[in-house]
Amino acid sequence: MDDRKSLVTTALALGGTLGVSLVIAGWVMGSQIKATKLSDRYVTVKGLVERTVKSDTGIWNVAFKEAGNDLPPVFAKSQADKQAIMDFFAKQGFTGTEVSVGQIQVTDTQANEYGGNQARNRYIVQQTVTLTTHDVDKLQHAGQNTADLVQAGIVVGGNQFGGGSGISYKWTGLNALKPDMITEATRNARASADRFAADSGSHVGAIRTANQGVFSISAAGPAASTTGGEEGGGGQSADSTVMKQVRVVTTVDYYLQ
Repeated sequence: MDDRKSLVTTALALGGTLGVSLVIAGWVMGSQIKATKLSDRYVTVKGLVERTVKSDTGIWNVAFKEAGNDLPPVFAKSQADKQAIMDFFAKQGFTGTEVSVGQIQVTDTQANEYGGNQARNRYIVQQTVTLTTHDVDKLQHAGQNTADLVQAGIVVGGNQFGGGSGISYKWTGLNALKPDMITEATRNARASADRFAADSGSHVGAIRTANQGVFSISAAGPAASTTGGEEGGGGQSADSTVMKQVRVVTTVDYYLQ
């Protein structure tokens, strides 16, 4: 009789343990399924921030060349051109510390023994004078007086020594502006997520993934690109304008609860 009671008690105990185990297993499985479903519920939003900034550095490369069949007078004319350019910069109000002179390049067109047709001028002397200044307004005004160089008899060349002849404007303050722009872009992304969640009867949870985005600088104004990049609309280079547009787009995935 005692043995039968013992067996019944043991069976009841095992049954109870099994029941509790099944309940716990069901709860764990249900929690996992719920977590999986919640992990599939997220929204991808973008935060856009743009700033208009003014260039802080201007560079003017004036590349010039002279050609002829007698090297000494060709070289002398090139030196006179260099002095005329430096005088022009001084007249525009720039100091000598803002002007640098590049290396002279002399080409003998008849030095190539395998050359074909002989060039009309045997010697070509090329050189570049570079102005670097932080007074971009003054540089922009000086650029409007380029005709003075032409009137001085200076033949301004195009690409020289792998560089270019012309004015370019640079802005060097990106690193200082980055933190605030990233913060604002993330804030804008969160605001978009909140609006989406409100419309869908949810609320925004934790961040699933985040992409800071790439900063781009383009020409500011009507010609500026609406998609970012180094070129403005119509192919206008960012370096060709004093005012520039800095742009960043962050992409964030938020869980919806």
